[in-house]
Amino acid sequence: MNISMNEFKASLRRCFEASGYFVGNYEDAANMVLWLEKHGLNGLKELKQALPYIYEDRNKPLSNVIYEDSTSATIDAHNRSALNCIAAAVDLAHAKALESGIATVTVHNCHNRMFVLKALTDRGRSGISAAAYWQNGSKKVTEHTAAIGSGKRYPSYSEGPTNLTNSPNDKQALTIICSSRVDITSSLQSSASRFISSEQIEKNKQHTVEHGIEIEPEVWAEVNRIAAGVLVENTAASKKDAGGR
Repeated sequence: MNISMNEFKASLRRCFEASGYFVGNYEDAANMVLWLEKHGLNGLKELKQALPYIYEDRNKPLSNVIYEDSTSATIDAHNRSALNCIAAAVDLAHAKALESGIATVTVHNCHNRMFVLKALTDRGRSGISAAAYWQNGSKKVTEHTAAIGSGKRYPSYSEGPTNLTNSPNDKQALTIICSSRVDITSSLQSSASRFISSEQIEKNKQHTVEHGIEIEPEVWAEVNRIAAGVLVENTAASKKDAGGR
């Protein structure tokens, strides 16, 4: 089925709000899903994987910084979805880069890491070169990299196989690099088997704007089933409040 981007975003906001995401966080989460899908990077596929678990985030400890100095930090996300925590981690890397020129933030125990692309893109558009890389898989480990130059509007993305074995320390980890002084986009994507350029991502966006978003009916139904949790029960009291009294 085909839906408009505005309708999709509104339902996503309610879905994440009903799942216990804080004010601001549910806006970020909705924007991350919509951004990936709008730019041809499988936002709906990532959302489908995340949906069964997002309600559990409300019962997990908040992300906390376990190490920090002037140019780096390490964050434990406590197995939260990136939808619920990664924007703040990118903001921290951004702030440190403004002070020190370049900064690295490593996030451990974070799921759905593909959603970092929206936050990276925001940093690039604000004048900071930003990149993130992470590994995925247990038997065949693949490395994923996203990067955007300072002042650019669209990032590039790559995915490629490695000869690495999965280390417990690297499991569900992601590293963010931001720099206000050097372009860090070119040195991280040389051995990819799948590379999506910023030009292609821009074309993908134009296609979505013209054709809308195709969503599986069962995924759409699940988003709206969860989103219904923020609706107020139709009672005499709620009708009175709706009148502003």
